[in-house]
Amino acid sequence: MIDSIQILGFLAAAMLVTLSPGPDNLMILSLGLSRGRRSGMAFGLGCALGCLSHTALAALGISAAIAASPMLFTGLKLAGGAYLVWLGIGALRSSGAMRIDGKVGGDESLGLLFRRGLLANAINPKVILFFLAFLPQFVDADKGGAGWQTAQLGVLFTFQACVLFGLIGWFAGSLGGWLGRHGSAGLWLDRLAGGVFVALGAKLILDR
Repeated sequence: MIDSIQILGFLAAAMLVTLSPGPDNLMILSLGLSRGRRSGMAFGLGCALGCLSHTALAALGISAAIAASPMLFTGLKLAGGAYLVWLGIGALRSSGAMRIDGKVGGDESLGLLFRRGLLANAINPKVILFFLAFLPQFVDADKGGAGWQTAQLGVLFTFQACVLFGLIGWFAGSLGGWLGRHGSAGLWLDRLAGGVFVALGAKLILDR
């Protein structure tokens, strides 16, 4: 069982990591700006809960097997990158139908955006490697049960990510709502979101 010292040290590091500029933050920001508060928060919650899959993989030792297999890692990398590019193309082709009240524009439901965030995070091999490297640093070997400690730390990481990603989505949506009152800003915000997703997907595919 992890103790309070482990929890405090881990949460401080996890919050710094979560708030640092990265793919998840960029996706939540761009989607919140283009589709409103609730859309950004739904996608952010999906991204955060996707961390539970990485927690399970790390606790069970499966992450290490994926990292050690070039074929598995490359396959996940290509699938994750292609998925982000597909999401980006969808945003680029949209009509910019953003609603100023923060509700979902177009045909996308909050549930769909949540599932997209969940999948975008869950199949990202870079996040798999991050959890494999990050969580063990806070495991106390003297206490035993490394897998159980890893699972607890992963759940803590997911909890703080839910809070912070939700706040990012809310603030981005608030700003996007204000911008959306000015002419065709909704269309250009959708284009921005699409460009971000396509760029992140291409970067994931091309990274060596």
